[in-house]
Amino acid sequence: MKPARLALTHNLVVGYGLHKKLDIYDARKATEEEMSLFHTKDYVDFLKRVTPANYSNFSKFLTRFNIGVDDCPVFDGVYDFCRFSSGASLECARKIVDGSSDIAINWSGGLHHAKKFEASGFCYVNDIVLAILQLLRVYPRVVYIDIDVHHGDGVQEAFYQSNRVMSVSFHRYDGEFFPGTGALEEIGSKDGKFYTVNVPLQESIDDKSYAYIFKSVMTNVMKSFQPSVVVLQCGADSLASDRLGCFNMSIKGHGDCVAFMKTFNVPMIVLGGGGYTIRNVARCWTYETSVLAGMDLPNELPPNDYLSHFGPDYSLHPNIISSSYNKNSRQYLETINVQVAEYLRFLDGAPSVQMQEIPPDLQGILECADWEVTLFLGVYSLG
Repeated sequence: MKPARLALTHNLVVGYGLHKKLDIYDARKATEEEMSLFHTKDYVDFLKRVTPANYSNFSKFLTRFNIGVDDCPVFDGVYDFCRFSSGASLECARKIVDGSSDIAINWSGGLHHAKKFEASGFCYVNDIVLAILQLLRVYPRVVYIDIDVHHGDGVQEAFYQSNRVMSVSFHRYDGEFFPGTGALEEIGSKDGKFYTVNVPLQESIDDKSYAYIFKSVMTNVMKSFQPSVVVLQCGADSLASDRLGCFNMSIKGHGDCVAFMKTFNVPMIVLGGGGYTIRNVARCWTYETSVLAGMDLPNELPPNDYLSHFGPDYSLHPNIISSSYNKNSRQYLETINVQVAEYLRFLDGAPSVQMQEIPPDLQGILECADWEVTLFLGVYSLG
């Protein structure tokens, strides 16, 4: 999750000349008030104050906010990191809302585990939820799609009782794999019942099997829910050979999910997420940027400042597929597909929003003049 992932990605994007096909923006940092529109004020204040030098003074809060554990350490600049990541996703939402972009990309975002009052799984502030709240001020229905190997539990929890946000997560699930949630039976509650879709997958799923279940489920979701806008989290830890993942997908197979969602011609925000073999994360997000920009890239990597990281093949699509056995049989996947279709049947059409409460205002009233610029947290936007 270190910024090196983003530096490698940015250099490949520029090396390929993809930046010439995009509008690139320097996103300002999110304000404390904006982050507090989802997260509790005491949690945001804690992130603002804690540092590696003083965290022992906050010992009674570390457990409360799940900070200081192995996957959520206190590090220098944690608050600024949260502000940059969230600010970029908010800028994505604003570009979609004001109609200046059809697709907006923030590879530094997608931190889907963060909860209202605690960090989780390398995620401190949930930029996805903040962006969706922004979209809901204008769009009646938002579909959130998560192709990270881990369940998008933080986003699901935030909108579990809402019928205006459908959360669809494709992830490994056995009841123990982090975060331990995401069973097929988790379908939402109250007004949000049947508006949560979970696709629990087994180890070593390959491109063919993933494409089958992804396209089947998403075709049904898009037809039943009729979203006004798509938010797609592209966690790259679902790639083969990832240090923490357990799937067997190629970069091309991962990108095919992005290409498929683009065919619906619905405004879309595309975000990053997990991914712990950073050379493959950079390859994947660069390839997916090209898919979104409609530009074919040669397999040979261009000269760039980090080319040595991509040896010995120096290619965009290396052979990362392993010989591991795919534990997802066609019968298993079809069972999931049938059950999801049954849940969606209860939607009884897309919901009306005429009487819905308007979410908090993120459209500019809270904007701050304190703009900061950083190379690796820019927003890629396709006008």
